[in-house]
Amino acid sequence: MNKTAEIAFAASVAVVAFASTASAQNSQAQAAIDASLRGAVEGKDVPGVVALIADRKGVLYENAFGVADVATGRPLKTDALFRIASMTKPITSTALMQLVEQGKIGLDDPAEKYLPELKNPKVIESFDAMTGDYKLRPAASAPLVRHFLTHTSGLAYPFTSAIWRDFKPHAGETYPFGGPMLFDPGERWHYSTSIDVVGRLVEVVSGQKLEDYFHDHIFVPLKMTDTSYNVPESKGPRLVAQQQRDGAKMDGPVVLQIPPLVGLIIAEPIGGGGLASTADDYGRFMRMILNDGELDGARVLKAETVKLMEQNHIGVVSVPALKSALPRSADFSFIADGRDKWGYGFLITVDQLPGMRSPGSLSWGGINNTYFWIDPARGVAGTILMQYLPFADAKALEVYRAFERGTYQLVSAEK
Repeated sequence: MNKTAEIAFAASVAVVAFASTASAQNSQAQAAIDASLRGAVEGKDVPGVVALIADRKGVLYENAFGVADVATGRPLKTDALFRIASMTKPITSTALMQLVEQGKIGLDDPAEKYLPELKNPKVIESFDAMTGDYKLRPAASAPLVRHFLTHTSGLAYPFTSAIWRDFKPHAGETYPFGGPMLFDPGERWHYSTSIDVVGRLVEVVSGQKLEDYFHDHIFVPLKMTDTSYNVPESKGPRLVAQQQRDGAKMDGPVVLQIPPLVGLIIAEPIGGGGLASTADDYGRFMRMILNDGELDGARVLKAETVKLMEQNHIGVVSVPALKSALPRSADFSFIADGRDKWGYGFLITVDQLPGMRSPGSLSWGGINNTYFWIDPARGVAGTILMQYLPFADAKALEVYRAFERGTYQLVSAEK
């Protein structure tokens, strides 16, 4: 063997050895994620979980553990359909941003321009928790479209505001999106029905019902074939049961809001929640964001629009960790209190935590303990789907954080 051949042979051996080592590290990282998720199920911390990791090119990891229904023991599979609730919100925000791109609506337009029912908004000036008496005043300004995209409109939810929970309007008063404002538009951030308003804006501006718009302009281009508000009966056996924690372990009574093994019917879809989806489908949505609005040749958003959505749009205002006002949710302890920001459709992480997502990562979740994050800096995204109350359950968040740490170990092994 001549010198050149010896060098080439040695180089090829080195490449094979490196590839073998990388493959072994990758397998170990995947096995560690499997062990973590399996352990959470076997310890009855959660009833079942489907998890997926993706990068810009495709899926890096996907697996399912546990049961889809505690009452029957039906096994959970990776193609299971989850009610993703508020994970609908980024999709609704994407739909509106498509219309912004087309010049059909402006972010700084008063929302009342398209929705007359929002004219003359009122703010709660005082509220007596003992008697329910209240005093209203006119809002300092009309809320703009961007205020609804960023949860700075002044609206709330009954589970994020004790005032909204207890508020009973006087005779003749109507509030199309749940109640009067807690504060003037832009004054602060409060998780709310704002994206329901965004959904109505999409319908009014596009002339289509929300489900039809999503289907035509987002789901078909992205090949999200299992994402919809209304789930046909034929897919009913893939729906995961909605469940409720009862004590320390997830082996207590099951709360079924939807009978098992039938379809899901939502007569009036809203922008803030209601979609059913799979880990695979939501992974495609996340990959579209990672790829600056395009996936497999289908462009859903312009690259500059995605960059705009990823930016802080609440300025010096920050996202607080909210106290829950209803038992269906625990406190919002997954938020970095007073440091996180909000873009158009996403929570924006500001801090860098060791072994976890990068600053600038986008995320949110759904009330049944479904979560996702997108890390543009590292080019990776993850979703972890469970299906039980209360939201932000401590055990669910532990599983989520362990999965995220495992994700970055896997990404490091891939490289």
